[in-house]
Amino acid sequence: MRLDAVDHVLLDALQREGRISNADLAERAGLSASACHRRMKALEAAGVIAGYVAILNAEAVGRGLTVIVLVTLENQKRETMERFERAVAGVDEVMECYLTTGAEDYFLRLMVRDARDYERVHRERLSGLPGVARLVSNIAMRKVFVRTAVKLG
Repeated sequence: MRLDAVDHVLLDALQREGRISNADLAERAGLSASACHRRMKALEAAGVIAGYVAILNAEAVGRGLTVIVLVTLENQKRETMERFERAVAGVDEVMECYLTTGAEDYFLRLMVRDARDYERVHRERLSGLPGVARLVSNIAMRKVFVRTAVKLG
């Protein structure tokens, strides 16, 4: 799907104000409410809009510690990677998992309560994942910023 300037206005507004009403969104984009609704449905159907979420305050829900874990597998055979990926998807504390280039195979971002909670997750879940040869953990000292909006245009 090719995005035009109106799509950019709609997507920018939604990324910043996910709960904006269709009427307000239409007004910002200079569209009728029905035309705006059709555009939004087209963006969803095309996969440009992947979903809608509420972004929670991690500390307020008891997950104030972010840990970045670099994972090296025993080998890079397809079966090993697929087994690891299926298993790591079942670890609730893992918020993101990326297959990477470089010395490590995967980059994980975890949200846990505190260092003791991370020790539990490391011992009981991460170290037992299939194919894992090495885990390198990095505790985030402070969140500098997080972007959720993708700059368009």
